[in-house]
Amino acid sequence: MKLLVGLGNPGDKYASTRHNIGFMAVERFADRHGLKLKKKGHQAFYGTGNAGGVSLTALLPQTFMNNSGVSVKSAVSSLGREPGDLIVVHDELDLPFGTIKLKDGGGHGGHNGLRSINQNLGDGNYIRLRLGIGRPPGGGDVTPHVLGGFNATERKNLDVYLDLAADALESILHDGLDRAMNQFNNRDISNIS
Repeated sequence: MKLLVGLGNPGDKYASTRHNIGFMAVERFADRHGLKLKKKGHQAFYGTGNAGGVSLTALLPQTFMNNSGVSVKSAVSSLGREPGDLIVVHDELDLPFGTIKLKDGGGHGGHNGLRSINQNLGDGNYIRLRLGIGRPPGGGDVTPHVLGGFNATERKNLDVYLDLAADALESILHDGLDRAMNQFNNRDISNIS
């Protein structure tokens, strides 16, 4: 059984921000597979079910981004999972909007949600689906950028982007990480066939 985690911040104030694209992608995947993310536990909303024959739990931590690891550790412990069973979906400043990249293991790269997960699990060996949100124009302050809403062009392309992310998650589950990486790494919404 896999544990699929979308990172974001709870509440309406943050619902449509760049920092919440991890939530959005996991919600899109869950909708495709009829997973209801309504259960409360592990300081999160979650749902358990089947996605094309693969058993999984999808989790949206409600601890705020910087404490995501508290929720993830609770779920990992309760479900008897290992870090290798974990797939974390998160925003990535160092990729342009619309670009995805899969990664197996590693550090937190300055991402506070990943930092919290690594600290709480004592392990960074899990799969990450990185969803590019780009950096602010002119190298400005990143905080208002990540906590801000998508611009008009991004909003126009967001549905296609979330579908691409859900496709990548399905590939990880059904084809394995290596094949998914070959198919999806550095794909973006401009080259969807």
